[in-house]
Amino acid sequence: MPGFSSSPTVEKPWSGKGGGVHPPAYGGGDDGRQGDGAGDFDRRLHRARLALIIGLIWISALFITVTAFFILLRHSSLELNGRTTIYFREWVKVALPMRLLLINTFVLVLSSITMERARLAVNSEMILAPVKAIPGIAIDIGRRFPWLALTAALGTTFLIGQWMAWQKLLERGFSIHSSASSSFVYVLKITHAIHLMAGVIVLFYAGAISFRRNAIERRRIAVEIARWYWHFMGLLWIYIFGLIRFAL
Repeated sequence: MPGFSSSPTVEKPWSGKGGGVHPPAYGGGDDGRQGDGAGDFDRRLHRARLALIIGLIWISALFITVTAFFILLRHSSLELNGRTTIYFREWVKVALPMRLLLINTFVLVLSSITMERARLAVNSEMILAPVKAIPGIAIDIGRRFPWLALTAALGTTFLIGQWMAWQKLLERGFSIHSSASSSFVYVLKITHAIHLMAGVIVLFYAGAISFRRNAIERRRIAVEIARWYWHFMGLLWIYIFGLIRFAL
């Protein structure tokens, strides 16, 4: 009797260029372009973090140098009065606008919280990016809150508050040339404000590429670098605030 084979044969799906089954590409922006891949994203993020670390080390060295210089100046700021032949100390107590500075500190701490919310939002979007790349699957993540814009607004509010604090110091008779102690306050605050302005610019850049719906990997790197720089600026201001409050 003729025999019949009961073992079905399963053909292996063809994975060539012309067809076949392919897994969804990792990443990609909402504008339809594919991402650069997980490996390339990790390399780009690593390079960006390394550059940021070098920059933060340079900024830290700058403020440590300024602090050491003025502390040395404080302990050697004795001058001779030519009329009375009596030594007097040039380092005088600076009447800080404490209430305004505390409000500025609160605003900057609040901006760090909103910065974290922005990071969580872009992280969630990146996790869902591979699923969104699958044909026929639509994911509605709702309307996104502009956390980056809010962080930039809070940073700008802090800078305006610092300018108001400088005006208060001038009203109380403390200018940058009044004494060594007032110079110390102005140099630290102005230097910090300049670096914080750079952080606000980075936030506006991250917000702009998010608004343009650039590739999610690019947005994630921008937010990640902005996040660490912004937290560093917050910690640096707390250090400066404590220094001018208790060291003067």
